[in-house]
This record gives sequence, structure tokens and C-alpha cells, in this order.
Amino acid sequence: MSQSSTLNIKDEQVTLAADAIGTQGTPPYSWQRIFDLVLQHKGLLIKAHIIAILATLATVPLPLLLPLLVDEVLLNDPGWIVAGLQAIAPETWYGAIYYIVAITVITILLRAIGVGLGVWQMQQFTVIAKDVTYRIRRDLLARVQGVSMAQYETLGTGSVNATLVNDVNTIDTFIGTTVGKLIVAVLSLVGMTLILLWLHWQLAVFILLMNPIVVYFTMRMGRHVKSLKKKENSALDAFQQSLSETLEALQQVRAANRDRAFFDRVRGKAKNVKQHSEAFTWKSDAASRLSFLIFLVGFDIFRGVSMLMVVFSDLSIGQMMAVFGYLWFMMGPVQELLAIQYSYNAADGGLSRINSVLNLQQEGQYQPKVQAFNQPDKTKVEVRDLVFHYPGKQHQVLDGLSFTLNPGEKLALVGASGGGKTTLVSMLLGFYQPDSGQILYNGHDIRDIGYEPLREQVSTVLQTPMLFNQSVRFNLTLGRELDDQACWEALRMAQLDETIRELPEQLDTELGRNGIKLSGGQRQRLAIARMILQDPKVVIMDEATSALDMATERELYQDLAPFFAKRTTLIVAHRLSSIKQADRILVFEDGKIIETGDHESLLQQQGTYHKLYR
Repeated sequence: MSQSSTLNIKDEQVTLAADAIGTQGTPPYSWQRIFDLVLQHKGLLIKAHIIAILATLATVPLPLLLPLLVDEVLLNDPGWIVAGLQAIAPETWYGAIYYIVAITVITILLRAIGVGLGVWQMQQFTVIAKDVTYRIRRDLLARVQGVSMAQYETLGTGSVNATLVNDVNTIDTFIGTTVGKLIVAVLSLVGMTLILLWLHWQLAVFILLMNPIVVYFTMRMGRHVKSLKKKENSALDAFQQSLSETLEALQQVRAANRDRAFFDRVRGKAKNVKQHSEAFTWKSDAASRLSFLIFLVGFDIFRGVSMLMVVFSDLSIGQMMAVFGYLWFMMGPVQELLAIQYSYNAADGGLSRINSVLNLQQEGQYQPKVQAFNQPDKTKVEVRDLVFHYPGKQHQVLDGLSFTLNPGEKLALVGASGGGKTTLVSMLLGFYQPDSGQILYNGHDIRDIGYEPLREQVSTVLQTPMLFNQSVRFNLTLGRELDDQACWEALRMAQLDETIRELPEQLDTELGRNGIKLSGGQRQRLAIARMILQDPKVVIMDEATSALDMATERELYQDLAPFFAKRTTLIVAHRLSSIKQADRILVFEDGKIIETGDHESLLQQQGTYHKLYR
């Protein structure tokens, strides 16, 4: 890309796909895609299905054994069960006590085996589900990590948190628990159907014809439950967003004596959650109970028909009791089939919200084409004809802005609030794309440099730095491996070392939410120490010392003078004491540079600067 060319970004859209990395986006998650992820665990799937078959073989005969003893022992009509027991025991054991005790022991053993196999089978599906949900969360985190700043400004953190936790958990539950139980339920129903057909095919056909009625009503109610679940999730989103905002700003809210109003707002969101959760909970419970009622009505009808079959057909009393046992035993698998409808609807709603996060607009990641910062010389920054407006707004925040920040220079940018200074700082870091114009470092466009190398060498200290509820060391290094000596040296340069040495655990002291254990000025100096450790080529001080008194600020800049002498520095400030640290001052108004010079010359011009600082 030519250094002299002025690039119109709107005309470059066709080439962005070729230059950007990772902007294609993560494909949306469909049930087919999740199924494909599950199939990647073929070994575990085969194992789980084999275990499910064994569990079915162990549990399906249970309702049959003891009832048939009624015919074979109590009604003195020996059959295959008695014959089988006689084949494995001496003749002296023959009798009702042996038969009943033996079948009872066998039944207990089969139940225990069935439970053990069920746990083993569930373990296989849990491993599969956790892997799938880990991949989903990994993709979601990648999208949030790369979200464009324009999208980030409208992004509710509570909504994203709910998706990463609650919605992904619904997928986890559906795959790990519901589907695992479904396989056993289906196999059990198949096994029970075969046994019922063997016992009395006419009665079995009648039972099978009634089952679709239960399925039909369940699906109808399930669709209504899905709609209720979406409303509940939306209410939870709003509550989490409001709560997180209030907690993050609790000190300022309380200082403004507005904590009652803010928490009333949170309580209002909580009331919405209560209302929607009430509707979802009792209506879904009612739907489940109605489905179960249909099953019980069918159960009573089946029992009546079974007794009639004893009277009018060859169905024995023992076989009738076996049918009763299977009807009751069938309740578990049928309930699992009913539950999958609700679990699927909840998971499907979560899936749509997961895809909404995956659809977040991404920041363009450009392949580095040049190495702009590999020279030992100081860095030159150029802004050429920069034009920018926020999406959905007509007003141009930056209107043909041009200036040069010479290597090693300290340049101050001043102007009234709302003039576009903070927007410019964001654009110098590549957070926003200009409508037209260029930003160059050592003559190279930031898109040719790439954002990672750019942000490694351009460090910003903000008026309100973000501090984490972790140790002083972590807040200094942001997880980089740096020795304590480097940390203490940076703190010394930022005039904060004595303060940190007085803390109970020094570098290992936890700072609390947003660094609440430090004063405003101490938080700013900690952010300056963090910047020093980054060792950048370009430093941007955006109201970075506004919380310091003028004497402390003057001493700080004196201590930082050797550090700044080796770097190119942009100071964005309103305070005169900060501005006087600069070699040159630019006066910023309505997205343009209207005055330039040093402090004395600008005062003599009797212009905007004179009005601001006379």
C-alpha cells in the first residue's frame, strides 16, 4: 500500500476479505453440526450403545419373572422358569420357597447390574457432552475476544455471561443426560414391546396404538413451553445485565446517593424474572402432569382391558400381573421420552442465543506485512485526512484530521469534551475503521502492520484504568512472566513502590473489584507502571494523571522524563499542568486541528486555547 495514497475504506470492502484473518466467522451451530461433533467420539458412542444394550437385557426381564411365578408356583402350573431353576439345583431344593427366593435374588442382582451399567453408560455420554460444550464455549470466547469495539459498545455483558453459562449448560444437559437416557429408554421400550407381543399380541397392539396420543399431546405442550423458556431467558439476561452494571459501579452509585434507585431497577428486573419464571415453571409442570395424567389414564384402561382378556382369552393371571408390571415399568422410559421434548426445546432456545453471540461483528485481523517497530529509532506517527463517524449517526466525529507526531516528541492534544479526542485514541489503536484517511507508524498503514504488533508497541493509559480483582503483580503484568525486580522498578518510576510495600502482602495483595483498595491516583499510577513494563515505542496518556494533585503530577513527570525521552508520546489532557509537559500542543475542535504551538504562543494567538487556559 502506498504511503502517499489516501485510502477510502468504503471502497475497499471487496479487498478486506483477502487481507483480513479470521473475519469469516465461526459457522453457526446447528443440531447437525453438534451431531457431527458427537460422531467424532465414535469409540465412546459404540461403547455407550453396547452398555445400553446390556443394561436393557438386564432390566427388561424384571417385571416378567416374579409375576410368572404366580402361575408356575402359586397356581401350580410349572413352566419354563421352574424348569430352569430345577436344572441348576438338586432335587431336594425343589419347592415354592426355593423358587421364590431364587427369582427374588436374581431380580435384585439384575436391578443392581442395570443401575451399574446405567451409570457407566451415562459416564460415556458425559465425556462426550463436556467435550462438545467445551468446543462451543471455546468458539464463543473466540468471538467475544475478537468482537469489534463498535459492537462491544452495544453488547450486554450479562447477556453474554448467560449464554456462556446457562445456554451452553442446556446443551450439556441435553447431550449428556437426556440423550444418554433416551437410548436406554428406547431400547427398553423395544424390549418391553417384544415381551408384550410374546405374552399377548392383541393386548400389545392395543397398548402400542395408544402411545402416539401421549406423544402428540406432549409435543403440542412442548412447543408452548419453548416459548415460555425464551421469555424467561430474556428476563434473566436483563436482570444479569442490570445487576452486573450496578455492582461494577456500586461505589460511584452509592457516592451519588442513588443506590436505592439503582437497586430498585435491579429489583424490577428480578420481578420480571419472577413473573416469567413463574409462568414457565408452573405451566411446564402442568404440561408434564397432564402428559403423566394421560399416561395414567391409559394405564388404567390397559389394566381393565387386561383383566377382560383373562376372562375372555387365554391370558393367565400371572401373565396379567406381568402386563401390569410392564405397564408400570414402562412409565420410566415414557417419562424419559416426555422429558426429551422439554430438554430439546430448552436446548434449542439456547442454541439460537449461542448463534446470536457467534454472529457478533468481528474486528478485522490483518496479516502483518511489514515490521514497523523493529528499528531502534523512535517512532513517527502520522494521521492523514482522517474522517470518521459512528454507525447510525450523521455527525462526523473526525473531519479530515491531519497531524504528525515526530519521533521522540511529546505532543499534547487539548480541546473541549466531545470533540473527538477519545475517538482518535481508539483509532490510533485500530479499534475503529476510518471512513477515509490513514494512520501510519513509521510510514506504514496500521492495516499493514497488523493489530497485534501495533498494540504491543502502542500503550495507552486511561483516566479510569481497568484493574482486576487479583494481585498487584497480576494487575502489573496482566499475566506476563516478569520478575519482581522489574515490577518494583516500574512501581518506583510511577511513584507507587512505597505504597505497595506497605500493603500486607505487597505484590501478592489482592486489590478488590476495580482496584477498590487503592485511591484514584494510586490506580492511575499502577496503570502507568503497567505501561512501563510493556516497554512500548509509543505512549498515549489519556487524562492519565487527572486524579493526582499538581505537585505529585509534576514529580511523576520528572521521574518519567528519562522513560519518555526514548519514546514518542501523545498526551490527551484538560489540566494545564499535564499540557505543559508537552513539546508541542494541538488544539482540537469538531474533529479538526484549529491551532498548534507551545503554551506561550497559543496564549498569544488569543484563540480557543486562550479561552480554555487564560
